[in-house]
Amino acid sequence: MGLDASVHPFAAHPAYCEIGHLPLAERVALLGQPERQRRLVDERPRDEFSQWMDRAIARTFALGRPPDYEPDPATSVTARARGQGRNAYELVLELLRQDDGRALLYHPFENYSGGSLDVVREMLLDEATVLGLGDAGAHVATVCDASSPTALITHWARDRVRGGRLPLEYLVRRQTRDAARAVGLLDRGVLAAGYKGDITVIDFAALTLERPELAYDLPAGGKRLAQRARGYRHTVLSGVEVARDDTSTGALPGVVVRGTPPAPG
Repeated sequence: MGLDASVHPFAAHPAYCEIGHLPLAERVALLGQPERQRRLVDERPRDEFSQWMDRAIARTFALGRPPDYEPDPATSVTARARGQGRNAYELVLELLRQDDGRALLYHPFENYSGGSLDVVREMLLDEATVLGLGDAGAHVATVCDASSPTALITHWARDRVRGGRLPLEYLVRRQTRDAARAVGLLDRGVLAAGYKGDITVIDFAALTLERPELAYDLPAGGKRLAQRARGYRHTVLSGVEVARDDTSTGALPGVVVRGTPPAPG
């Protein structure tokens, strides 16, 4: 959630709607006005969205650098505000105005009712689970699924501190060979003779996700959340290097897959 994202806690508030059409810098300046801040914090509207947000902020967090996707519930904006003797919306407003209004809040929408990702770990361990994300671009300024492959191996194999981790080789297999077979792509997913030469070389110790940022590169100036990762040394597609040290080489050897490719051999 952010001031320029699709959703944020003040999106339906009359005191925000008065300025919501203005450029970001102007909105940030006007959100610093004491009287407007008082209205935003003390005069909460009762529309359906605002009532949902009143419940949602109890499970909403500041998104750090790098982002923590399994934060302790004790660090939610509600818990932090309570510890400081403040109104939660006062803290939310302060956080959203950081980084010239580009700061983001993190709301784990699903699978976080217990305050951890233990249920996700259970699903990752189930052989019936297929690892992959995509919503056809319906929520491009609300979610950022592109980070999933990196988050899977950094969080679950290396960085998790609030529960059990998973072996790196298991996570690689689940999102390469297993995912390919699940959708009938039988010519890829393993390093073997006769298979496609798709290879990614990773500096595992250096692998890092950066915080998502809004990009304005869709048609008609549309916006989307973009997220970069660091630590990918080489990416090879069909034997052609398409990226080196997190930067595209400009090579585009890929083609549209139509139908089911034959099995190797």
